[in-house]
Amino acid sequence: MSMPPRLAPHAFWQRLDEPGTYPSAPDTLYHDAYPASLPDGRQLLLPLRKLPGSGGGALASLIINQASFEVEDALADIMAQQWCAEAPDVVVGVPTLGLPLANAVARRLGHQRLVPLGTSRKFWYTDALSHPMRSVTSPDSGKTIYLDPRMVPLLQGRKVLVVDDVVSTGSSLAAVLALLKKIEITPLGISVAMEQGTRWRSVIEQSERVRGAIRSPLLEAAGRGYVTSPEQQEAP
Repeated sequence: MSMPPRLAPHAFWQRLDEPGTYPSAPDTLYHDAYPASLPDGRQLLLPLRKLPGSGGGALASLIINQASFEVEDALADIMAQQWCAEAPDVVVGVPTLGLPLANAVARRLGHQRLVPLGTSRKFWYTDALSHPMRSVTSPDSGKTIYLDPRMVPLLQGRKVLVVDDVVSTGSSLAAVLALLKKIEITPLGISVAMEQGTRWRSVIEQSERVRGAIRSPLLEAAGRGYVTSPEQQEAP
């Protein structure tokens, strides 16, 4: 089986398709897109990006601030539903693309505000509340993640839910957890719009506390397209 649609670059992330619109069996040959499935079966078509230095590997990309409001709302609805029963007290948003989702999830959980982390240092920030971080989409641009000292009282003694857009290698979220550990915070859980492959499971402590609205596997080259990498099958 092979994937038929070829969309213009700006056309991705703009609509949700009905269940079964696109094939997603293990033997499917993907060309330029991968259909991720929401819990209700609806599909979101994601563009494929060839990984640098991967020898032909690729991943499915989600850039949430380029998505339609319909798609963003649908993902945020699922993320909030996945955690509402555990009643988080406060949401921590991971920059950059995790922040709009954190806002949306916090609102759906009935919160009046969230605690945003930052990668731009303000003069009142401190080294003690910072940690270096990298991401799969920006491997050569090392950043530092900061927690505003004024936000610490909002987190201590409370049930904290961390919200980000995508978990892939796990390095960014591992940095966030290391930062929160400096103020003796162990989050209730981590909510992401997409789980990308499974590499992150060996990097993030208590990886079972990570919940994604959708999942996508890592892919490897096969002929003129891509197939799901055997060692990166979607987790059940």
